[in-house]
Amino acid sequence: MDVDEILSQIDIVPVDTLKTHEQTIAPNVARLHEAMLNMGRLVDPLIIDREHHIVLDGNHRKEVLELLKCQNAACQVVNYMDPGITLGGWFPITMDTPEEVGLEDGHSVDFEAGVSALESMSACFMSVKLVKGKKECRLYECDGASFDEYVVHQENIIKKLEKRNMVFIEDNRADLFLEKGYTVFYRRLFKKEEVVKRALAGQPFPAKSTRHMIPNRIIRLNLHLGLLNEDIVMAKASMEKMLRRRITDGNIRRYTEPVIVLY
Repeated sequence: MDVDEILSQIDIVPVDTLKTHEQTIAPNVARLHEAMLNMGRLVDPLIIDREHHIVLDGNHRKEVLELLKCQNAACQVVNYMDPGITLGGWFPITMDTPEEVGLEDGHSVDFEAGVSALESMSACFMSVKLVKGKKECRLYECDGASFDEYVVHQENIIKKLEKRNMVFIEDNRADLFLEKGYTVFYRRLFKKEEVVKRALAGQPFPAKSTRHMIPNRIIRLNLHLGLLNEDIVMAKASMEKMLRRRITDGNIRRYTEPVIVLY
């Protein structure tokens, strides 16, 4: 990917045209707000879809830009329906039992049957714990609920889990944490069409509902916040000049291996 290909993916976009698809976490917004004020920079561009300007990654950054009264945002613009962009999710986990967190209305189920119930949206969560090497599963149903009610059911269970020692993990690491003794709460992963519909309706999903995997994600743009309040044409010209200099000087790295980013 040469400099022109990279520049073709980066744009300066008015913040008020961006659509949130997922709620934010207040302490995370506060920490990011302080960090961006201290640095005076937008480190990573927001990632948005080309057609609707839905923020796929960077909802917290968008909120901080609003708090800072920045008129514009630096964004990586992608074709959301490109099959290379995939959508995963986050599973809540805890060392507590479901009963200890106040979830007493689940019933025992075979793992595969539980996964099928999640996919059909007749259940909103399935708790899974390894007991003597076997998966012990309990299903939490919401049969007959509309899609919006289904999302609310999920949110209500997460609120109960939040009162205990709960964290989120990537859906593809569930087996690892089961082996460590955690109870993992499986759920159906949302679809791209559902993300678009909720964002356009102004009904963002609860925080940590989605996890977007973006090929050739651009990071460490490090754009001065002052540029984001300039005229868009001037801001684009300044950003292009800065990027051409950095890329020409060899200040670019393409990661072919998985990376761990510490925020």
